[in-house]
Amino acid sequence: MNNLKKIITLCLPLVMGNLTAHAQQAWSLKQCIDYAIEHNLTIKQQESVCEQNEIELNTAKWSRLPNLNGSASHTFNFGRSLQSDNTYRSLNTQNTGLNLTTNIPLFTGMQIPNNIALSKLNLKAAIEDLNKAKEDISIQVTSSFLQVLFNEELKKVAQEQVLLSKEMLRQKEAYFENGKASKSEWLEAQARVAQDQLSAVQVQNNYHLALLELSQLLELPSPEDFQIVSPEADEASFIKELTAPEDIYCEAIRNKPSIKAARYRLEGAAHNIRIAQSAYYPQLSFGAGLSTNYFNVSGQENHSFSSQLRDNFSQYIGFSLSVPLFNRLATRNRVRNARVQQNILNWQLEDSKKALYKEIQQAYYNAVSAESQYQSSRTADQAAEASFVLMKEKYSNGKANATEYNEARTAWMKAVSDRIQAKYDYLFRTKILDFYKGCLLYTSPSPRDTR
Repeated sequence: MNNLKKIITLCLPLVMGNLTAHAQQAWSLKQCIDYAIEHNLTIKQQESVCEQNEIELNTAKWSRLPNLNGSASHTFNFGRSLQSDNTYRSLNTQNTGLNLTTNIPLFTGMQIPNNIALSKLNLKAAIEDLNKAKEDISIQVTSSFLQVLFNEELKKVAQEQVLLSKEMLRQKEAYFENGKASKSEWLEAQARVAQDQLSAVQVQNNYHLALLELSQLLELPSPEDFQIVSPEADEASFIKELTAPEDIYCEAIRNKPSIKAARYRLEGAAHNIRIAQSAYYPQLSFGAGLSTNYFNVSGQENHSFSSQLRDNFSQYIGFSLSVPLFNRLATRNRVRNARVQQNILNWQLEDSKKALYKEIQQAYYNAVSAESQYQSSRTADQAAEASFVLMKEKYSNGKANATEYNEARTAWMKAVSDRIQAKYDYLFRTKILDFYKGCLLYTSPSPRDTR
């Protein structure tokens, strides 16, 4: 027992160290998306729906095979019964029966092959629904991830603003001690530092809230020590040529999960019509069976159990033909209903195509606008920075007052914030276009057996 305690004592720091190292590992965007897909409850539900459709397909395939049923019965009979000599007699009897039967469908009006084809299409549609759910969560994670990066950069800007305020405070303090600045100017510089520190705290809080939102989206058990990777990239490389909406639509119409799912369901509607029409045709099946029984009469000499089972053994084979004559127009109405459902699915597919094209157009023009805003914000940032550098030099040489300095600094910080906002808005808009083009970060599910 003491040795066990020693081993645990020695191993515990190593285990805790590994857990801490794992917890503090920074997450990339792809890692966040993969983790969210693995743990998202909506996706788990859709995976269960896929599993249900797999089971239904398996059931439809096995319907081609014969069934096999076994039965056994034992009955007790009491009371008076008429005998062969036209007299009544009280008898107690027992009867044991054993049966084994099979039935093979030979012709079902093509119901079985259409059921199998429909089940395959339903499974394919369910897989595409799963891909759509993964696509949705990927977009949500991407948006939340970029929001964290945005707040992280704003945090750096706020910290830079605090440093500039403290630098100005030191200058004012030196000027005040030398009699070159009034006490009010010195106090104003102190107030500016306090205000910038308060803004930095608010920005820091927004950053932590963005991290919390992302961690909750990932279904993490705890947001503690959660960090993400801050990619190092040249902002000049962000700008890329945008694909025309028509070209994106041509690609999306072939590969978009929602469109593919709608197509599979529309194709399945044709098989559903044929399934309903199968009730118009005769149904032919083959049957066979084995049976035997044991009969015992109380108070009489009976043959042995084994001999009766052997002597009473019988077999049968036969064909069964069922011809539909009149079922109160139920078949006709089922066919009509299936055709109406086909029309509904067809209109839903067309509506989905139109909605998809509108979404792509909106996403494209949003990306164009975001690109223009980003380019303008970069120019404004460069101009505001140059203006601040010049004003800072003038202020240091006594050619500008504190108000002018603070105005130039505030304008520059606002320009930086606008540039950062425009940058991440542009990144998100272009990422939306990538999703429509099929450039996904998640791993698609392995193809399921739909043969």
